[in-house]
Amino acid sequence: MNHQKILADISARKFSPIYFLCGEEPYYIDLICQALEKQVLKEEEREFNQNVYYGLDVDVSDIIAEARKYPMMAEYNVVIVREAQLLKNIDNLEVYFSNPVKSTILVLCYKNKKLDKRKSGYKALQKNGTYYENKKLYENQIPDWINAHLGQAGYHISVRNALMITEFLGSDLSNISNELGKIILNLPQGATITEDVIEEYIGINKEYNSFELNNALGHRNIVKTNRIINYFGRNEKKYPMPLIMGNLFTHFSKIIKFHYVQGKPRAEQAAFVGVHPFFLKDYEIASRNYTLKKLVDIVDILHNYDLKSKGVGNSNPSNSELMKEMVYLILH
Repeated sequence: MNHQKILADISARKFSPIYFLCGEEPYYIDLICQALEKQVLKEEEREFNQNVYYGLDVDVSDIIAEARKYPMMAEYNVVIVREAQLLKNIDNLEVYFSNPVKSTILVLCYKNKKLDKRKSGYKALQKNGTYYENKKLYENQIPDWINAHLGQAGYHISVRNALMITEFLGSDLSNISNELGKIILNLPQGATITEDVIEEYIGINKEYNSFELNNALGHRNIVKTNRIINYFGRNEKKYPMPLIMGNLFTHFSKIIKFHYVQGKPRAEQAAFVGVHPFFLKDYEIASRNYTLKKLVDIVDILHNYDLKSKGVGNSNPSNSELMKEMVYLILH
């Protein structure tokens, strides 16, 4: 069952006696758990009928005992176990999975892992509860997620600006959701999320960011690249060299990949390179500007300057100067 269906059922008060929430993406696990935490009981009912435990601090026997209690002056008894992946002897919950109490809603947040589907506990869950499992989104899927997330809230954003947010925030959906929340709180529904809006509420400089650096390097725009690098050098705390190095390695690795799928259908190119199809034209330009031999040299340059930034074979303590040297070698 997907998270949309589970959330819709919760809103309609169609509850399951057990929710086993697991997988690589904690955002949706937290989202479902929060919905249950807020929507099952009224605020005045929660003091005696809603208990939250942590896997490291509780025994399976205590969870079962709590789940077998009946509610006091409420319809449900809610038992939430956060960090359930840290529970010892979780297989012992099978006895409860096989015979849950209908007036209890047991929620297990089992992050970054999944249940062994060969065991009988999984089969009991499938029969008597809700088993939800997810996978982490690939980075090239994040811009579409941002677009959909904002669209559901009544906002509009271009693919380019969604990618800029992705380049800056990475693939942590919880963090992205929090940052987008700042925009949603301050702009009216129907608004378009522009670069100025992103700069004001998320703090991404529309001219000086990793996305623009990648673009400048890909187009071999020496003036723009140096302007961005100089800005990064003056703001090292906001643009630390390890973050920039990781971004550049990923970017040039994708240009290398593009070389191997030139002439292929666009969908195949996008899937292989790991980018949104909208940006394939930028990689096409970059592949014309950098031969495979040069790209291999660039990867070597990045590796060497990554070591230098960590103090290996480097007598120059300034990361700003290192970045200037590195970019010069990449472009020439």
